[in-house]
Amino acid sequence: MAMPAGIPVIDTMIGFPHEGFAQYDFIRKQTRDKGSEEMEFPAEYMFKQVPKDLPSGDPISVTLKEMDRYNIERGLVGVSDETSRLALKKHPDRFIPSSDISDPNDITGSVRQLRRDHDEFGIKATGVFPAGTFPQVAIDAPQMYPIYQTCVDLDIPIFCTAGIPGPRLKFAVQEVSRIDTVMYDFPDLVFITRHGCEPWEKLAWKLMLKWPNLYYSTSAFAPKHYPKEIIDFANTRGADKIIYAGYFPMGLSLERIFTDMPHVPFKEEVWPKFLSGNARRVLKLDA
Repeated sequence: MAMPAGIPVIDTMIGFPHEGFAQYDFIRKQTRDKGSEEMEFPAEYMFKQVPKDLPSGDPISVTLKEMDRYNIERGLVGVSDETSRLALKKHPDRFIPSSDISDPNDITGSVRQLRRDHDEFGIKATGVFPAGTFPQVAIDAPQMYPIYQTCVDLDIPIFCTAGIPGPRLKFAVQEVSRIDTVMYDFPDLVFITRHGCEPWEKLAWKLMLKWPNLYYSTSAFAPKHYPKEIIDFANTRGADKIIYAGYFPMGLSLERIFTDMPHVPFKEEVWPKFLSGNARRVLKLDA
């Protein structure tokens, strides 16, 4: 069924325009190929219409305007940069605070920062990009275990990139099979995958059937490229497991996403859960 009109959307991966691409320097220090050096956005070979020319003078207004245009009620944003913190202060009804685990090699520092962000900003989630850490830290690495336990203690979910990364980085740390060990060791942890889980989409939905607290978000994928296995899973046994996430302005425009979205063959009962209901529940937005 085509996407019904009027469902308010919660976007679990959205941001604000930045001048330049310095925010990707943490990726560039790992890449070695010439192509990555020449690309402004390190995964640009995969994204042909990166919204590069957005005005950055008032980035919060730019994002809010796009959110209003596509009925996005609220968006999950970081707390580590000044723009995001200002957005959270000025528009607490529109933006949801989330932290980021930038260096899990610093175990004590990561746990302390997570707790500080929870105390100061009331974060509803945190996130980690294993392939982007340096040195890389795997999904099931010992360094991550105190972080996972802290998430359990704070009662917040963790969004974790899984599958082969877009940037030309080593992928082994993001193999989807690693999630099984984490869910076994932390049955109370709410774990949400990001960026597709490719090429292990079938394994991802099998693990979601197995583990009650494992979810999948659609970040960094234009809807026309949502994996068939994930759509089929949502339409059968996984309607409560699939969560909408965009990728604006990092790699996709909201126009691209919501031009494609009506053609995704979700069943009628899946749409409200996918667009907002599941995110509202796992982020405890009504609590």
